[in-house]
Amino acid sequence: MALFKHGRDHRLPLYQQVRDELLDNISSGVWLPDVPIPTESELTKSYGVAIGTIRKAVDTLVNDGLLYRSQGRGTFVRRPDFNASLFRFFRQMSSDGRFVMPESQLLSRTFKNPPQQAADALKININDKAICLDRLRLLEDRVVLTEEIWLPAALFSSLIDLELSEFGNLLYPFYEQQCGQLIASAKETLTIASASTGIAKALNTVENSPVAVIERVAYGYDKTPLEYRISHGSAETFCYQIEIA
Repeated sequence: MALFKHGRDHRLPLYQQVRDELLDNISSGVWLPDVPIPTESELTKSYGVAIGTIRKAVDTLVNDGLLYRSQGRGTFVRRPDFNASLFRFFRQMSSDGRFVMPESQLLSRTFKNPPQQAADALKININDKAICLDRLRLLEDRVVLTEEIWLPAALFSSLIDLELSEFGNLLYPFYEQQCGQLIASAKETLTIASASTGIAKALNTVENSPVAVIERVAYGYDKTPLEYRISHGSAETFCYQIEIA
């Protein structure tokens, strides 16, 4: 008999019930990126189902991009690479013509009620407390992006009392290290707007000049929204490019 931690929904095919159990191991941090998950034979013993059922459950997670197989090494939780995602939209070049990743400067960390837009994205109530990070991205001491980042306080409470200097340049590995929250996917929306007084001042541009606005909602492996981020960058350095085959 299968050993399911959260009971079984008999309306679902057995492989999908197993798939949901495996997904829970990923989203709860039982299985971590860069560490092989148990073998198919070990999972067969754990859940008391046929190896074909295990294989089909694992296949669905591989097809969904949550797991990947490495020949001769095993099956692993996939760790998405978001490092360059935002900057595919912007040409950021150093003074000598090299592409570089801007540095981060965290201006503030506040604990307050989120605006409606952030609350909706995070699927929380506007009366729920959230953590807001105000951050700049700089290239050779020049601000190229402003970022307003919202996190549900219930999942990121350990960030409330940290010194600003303790926050890393890359936030997603920092979330994992400090809070055990792994970012698995994200959805971005791109629009063009006019620079407000504050955004224009931060970007050293003219008020009402065009700026690119990128809104991102980042999700955990179980599709729980973990972060809402809105970034503004000068339209002068913005470039949209896509290959169509």
